[in-house]
Amino acid sequence: MSPIFVAVDTQDVHRAAAIAREIRGVAAGVKLGLEFFCAHGHEGVLRLSEHELPVFLDLKLHDIPNTVAKAVRAIAALEPAILTVHAAGGREMMAAAKAAAPPGTKVVAVTVLTSLDRDDLAGIGVTSSPAEQVQRLAALAREAGVDGIVCSGEEVAAARAAWPDGTIVVPGVRPEGFEVADQKRVVTPVQALGDGASVLVIGRPITAAANPAKAIADIVESLSPSQPKSRVVV
Repeated sequence: MSPIFVAVDTQDVHRAAAIAREIRGVAAGVKLGLEFFCAHGHEGVLRLSEHELPVFLDLKLHDIPNTVAKAVRAIAALEPAILTVHAAGGREMMAAAKAAAPPGTKVVAVTVLTSLDRDDLAGIGVTSSPAEQVQRLAALAREAGVDGIVCSGEEVAAARAAWPDGTIVVPGVRPEGFEVADQKRVVTPVQALGDGASVLVIGRPITAAANPAKAIADIVESLSPSQPKSRVVV
C-alpha cells in the first residue's frame, strides 16, 4: 500500500477533483488543508471523497478544549481518515479532540511546522531546538491519547524510537533534486520512510507535475526496496 497522501493545496475544486482522479489507485489518499476547506467546506470534501480516496483533513485545530471538541464533532460526518490538531494546544485539548473524533479517524498532533527552524522558535519564545520541541510535544501527545504526531523528517527516527506504534506523519517531503520552496526541514521520501514514517505528505512534486499519476508512481517505485512500508496505518 502506498504511504503517500497527496497535498492538494488549491481553491480550485475542479483542479482538486482532477488530481484525485489521476492519483486514485496509487496514492493512499488526498490531504486537504485550510485553503481548500475555507474555500469549499464540507461540500468540497465530499466531492473529493466521491473518488473513493481517503481524506486527510489538515485543519491544525488549536483552541480551548471545548471549542476544538465541537469543531471535531462538526466535521465528524466527513469521516476523515486523518485529522490534525496542534500539540501546542495542550494535553486536555488533544484528548478532547480524540474523544470527539469518529472511531475511524486518526487524530495526529502537529509538533513543529516544517517551515520553522531554531531561529523561528526563538522568535516565539521557545528556546529549545526543533528536535527537542518535537520530543517534548510528542510525549505530551502520547499522554493525551491521540494516535500520533506530525513532525519533519529530521525528527522522525527519534519519534519512532519513542513511540513504536504511533502514526507518524511527515510533511515537507521532497524527492531528490526538487526545490525546497517554503520548507526548511525537509528529507527525501526514501529517507523519511526508512527512518520510520507512517505517512508521507507530498504536494507540489506531484500536483505541479505535467503528469501527476506518473510523478507519484515514480516516487512509489523509488520506495519499493524500503522495508518500513508495513508501518503505514490509516
